[in-house]
Amino acid sequence: MLFALVLPLLGPTLPFAAVENSAVVNNPAIETPAAELKPAPAIAEVELSLKERAIRVRRDGQVYGPWPVAIGAPATPTPKGVYQVQNKLLNPVYQSPKTGSVSGAVGGGAPLGDRWIGFLQKGADQFGIHGTPWPWWVEWRGAITHGCVRMLNDHVRKLFDLVEVGSRVVVKD
Repeated sequence: MLFALVLPLLGPTLPFAAVENSAVVNNPAIETPAAELKPAPAIAEVELSLKERAIRVRRDGQVYGPWPVAIGAPATPTPKGVYQVQNKLLNPVYQSPKTGSVSGAVGGGAPLGDRWIGFLQKGADQFGIHGTPWPWWVEWRGAITHGCVRMLNDHVRKLFDLVEVGSRVVVKD
């Protein structure tokens, strides 16, 4: 279907559990000086429009993007739904879903670029947002991937810095 990330080459296996954002709750039985209360950290929301083939991020009341993307081909579509960022990797390693061969290349010229934002695990395969060494597919906004979302390397680096594990990812028509 998609591909498997080769995590052993990157170090210890990363957990795929979602992280909840906890808010400070005021309990009248516990007096906490206002100066000690800290707001919950901002959690970004990623919105992917398959129709527009564009991705945006909402964070701290601001919208970043839209950035063009390439999406899944008709035979291997990008899944619609609401997900959460499960992991973020620098210099991910690609393993072919067809042959099982592992690409030794890492960085901006590697098949996954130099950033990976995983949002859906299905068996050994994972769907994610990543860079690409083939920018024309993104500029053309092609439907050519195995279900992942390809972005220009400069754009995925910005997205990577704006989101954290636990951020919502909304994939819609």
